[in-house]
Amino acid sequence: MVQKIALFNHKGGVSKTTTTFNLGWMLASKGKRVILVDTDPQCNLTGMALGEETENDEARIAAIYNTHSNIKSGLAPAFESQPRAIEAVDCIPLEGQDRLFLLPGHVGFAEYEVTLGIAQELSGSIQALKNLPGSITDLLNKTAKKFDADYILIDMSPSLGAINQNILMTSDFFIVPTTADFFSVMAIDSLAKVLPKWHAWAKTASSLQILKDAAYPFPDITVRFLGIIVQNYRIIRGKETAAFENWIQKIQEDVSNKLVPVLAQNNMMLPEQIYAEHGIGSSYCLTKISNFNSLIALSQKHQTPIYALTAQQLGQTGVVLQTNQKKQAEFQQTFSNLADKIIGLTSATYAVSA
Repeated sequence: MVQKIALFNHKGGVSKTTTTFNLGWMLASKGKRVILVDTDPQCNLTGMALGEETENDEARIAAIYNTHSNIKSGLAPAFESQPRAIEAVDCIPLEGQDRLFLLPGHVGFAEYEVTLGIAQELSGSIQALKNLPGSITDLLNKTAKKFDADYILIDMSPSLGAINQNILMTSDFFIVPTTADFFSVMAIDSLAKVLPKWHAWAKTASSLQILKDAAYPFPDITVRFLGIIVQNYRIIRGKETAAFENWIQKIQEDVSNKLVPVLAQNNMMLPEQIYAEHGIGSSYCLTKISNFNSLIALSQKHQTPIYALTAQQLGQTGVVLQTNQKKQAEFQQTFSNLADKIIGLTSATYAVSA
C-alpha cells in the first residue's frame, strides 16, 4: 500500500523541492517505486525533474503538457464539474531512474484554492461541493495504484491555504524542511498553532456522512509527523559556523518544546520507541544537510541528484573536482541514511490507529 509523505513548510526557501527530488531518487535506488507530486503552482519540482535550461527543453515540456495529465487536469473532473470521473494521472518516468515518476504541477492549480476553501468550511455549501474535499486523495490513490507506487512524495507550496490544509491532513506522514535562520524558528512556532486547527477540521470532515458518501470520499485522518530536516547552512573546517549552530539549536528546541507536544496531543506522532529505534532524538531531526553550493545548479541542469552527477557533468578537474566529489559522497551518504530512516519509520509493521 502506498505511503503518502508531504514535505511542508509555509516558509519558502527551505530547499524542500531539492530535498524531495534527491530523496525520491534515493528511495527509488533502494528498490522503491516513487511518484514525485508537484502541488506548488511555482512548478519548481517539475522544472527540476524535466529540465528547462534551453529552448528545446521548454518545447519538450510544452509537448508534455499537451499530451500528459498534470495535477490540475487530473482534478478537473471534480473542480470543473466535468461529465467524467477522476482517473489516474499518466505520470512521466524520469530518465536515469526506472522506479521514479513525476506527476507534474500546473500554475493553474492555484485556481482551485478558493472553491476548495469554500467546500472545506463545511457549511451550507457542502452539499453542492461535497466531492471536492476527497478529490485530491482519490486522484493520488488511483495514480499510485496505476504505477504500483510504494511512496508518493508531495512537494507543497509555502502557504497556509485550503489546498495545503487538505493535502497535509490527508497524507500518511509529513516532514518539515527548515533552514538555519530566524524565520524558520518563527515558522515552527506558527505551525504549532496552525496544525492542531487543521487536524480538528480534518477529523470533523472525516466524520461527516455527506463526505463519506461523496463520489470521492474524504478519508480517515491518520497523518503522523516524521521529523524535521535542517539544511542550507555553511560548513567551515568540518563544522557549521557558530551563527548557524545557534539557529539550528533554537529550531530543534522549538520543535521539541512547542511543536511536538501539540502534535502528540492531537495524535499526530508515531509511538516514541519507533523514533528511538531509528536514531531520532528529542529534536526529531531526521538529518542536517549543508549548503549544496555550485552542485545545485549542475543538478538542475542535468536533472540528476546532486550525489549522482558524473565527473563529465561536473565539468571540473584537479582539486575542484576532487573537492566536489568528496562533497557528493557525503551527500550520498546523508540521503541514503535519510531514505533508510523514512523506510523504517513508515514501515507497515508500525501502522498505528488514528
